[in-house]
Amino acid sequence: MNFSDLIQTVLIYALPVIFAITLHEAAHGYVAHRLGDNTAWMMGRVTLNPIPHIDPMGTLVMPVLLFLATGGNFLFGYARPVPVRFGNLNHPKRDMVWVALAGPAINLAQALVWGIALYLCVGMGVNERFVLEVCKAGIKVNAVMFAFNLFPLPPLDGGRILVGLLPWKQAVWLSKVEPWGFYIVMALVVMGVINSLWMAPLMTLTFELLSLLLSPLEFLLKP
Repeated sequence: MNFSDLIQTVLIYALPVIFAITLHEAAHGYVAHRLGDNTAWMMGRVTLNPIPHIDPMGTLVMPVLLFLATGGNFLFGYARPVPVRFGNLNHPKRDMVWVALAGPAINLAQALVWGIALYLCVGMGVNERFVLEVCKAGIKVNAVMFAFNLFPLPPLDGGRILVGLLPWKQAVWLSKVEPWGFYIVMALVVMGVINSLWMAPLMTLTFELLSLLLSPLEFLLKP
């Protein structure tokens, strides 16, 4: 990929990625606030300002280096996790599920909004390629974040959802994996396990769900 293509790709994905990360983290903090834990709220992390959510290494350096090193074939990054003290929640084990689910849920909602925007642009005759590509990037970025974060291993959201749903004994055992969870997930990503056994099937289901939800709009906008 040449330099001009790289700049164009960065510009296309910049806005969707910023929105995806910011709303994902803010959603965790907002739901935690509503369910009894004010930690993120008091630290100013329940905000639409992307700066408090940016991790210099995980949000900026790592994605760019991986993108350049793999010619755009592999991209991975992360934001600063919103601090949640689960013990402060009204019903810690149950409410943990809702706090964890909030992030992926807002990404799915954003994918739907970007899809609506894309259909409306096409329906209104907007032919500006950059605008259409940004909408497509918004769908893809949020679908990826939705699927990836649901992987059932802490500290990913799917792992915390599973901890909240399992009986106490199994939940305690799984929660002990969290300090090493990130490294396990990275190893599984590098080996292609997550992509083939998790991301591929779940992404297919996600796009099918989005297509179903957008089908009424597609019908209405048909000439």
